[in-house]
Amino acid sequence: MKTSVAEKIRLQRLQRGLSQENMADLLGLSTTAYGDIERGKTDLALSRLTQIAEALGVPVVSFLTDEIPLLATVTPDTYELDTLRLTIEKQQIELEKLRLETDYWKRRYDERIALELARSLGVQQTRERIGF
Repeated sequence: MKTSVAEKIRLQRLQRGLSQENMADLLGLSTTAYGDIERGKTDLALSRLTQIAEALGVPVVSFLTDEIPLLATVTPDTYELDTLRLTIEKQQIELEKLRLETDYWKRRYDERIALELARSLGVQQTRERIGF
């Protein structure tokens, strides 16, 4: 059975868990235009086929042979892993900042509620001397 180039592109995309929208974004196309490629409605130029192959991480020739290419084992390079680690660390720091800020505002809110409650009950507040 001969598989069309469009079908091979679709299979490669699905093997990688990408949506048509993801692929369209990677290629700088509209989702409709990319969908037309997978449906075989668009004649592909070699430059566009090369772009698709690069986005999917496969050689262009894999779309032109009769065999359906299988998902190759993709191992991210060290730079990519380091970038991901740094991104995660940055997000963890940002999350901790947000937690601290939330705690601060919760304390301020609780203090304000206690003050308003004391005022509504008519409790006299004594002010603390600050040393003048």
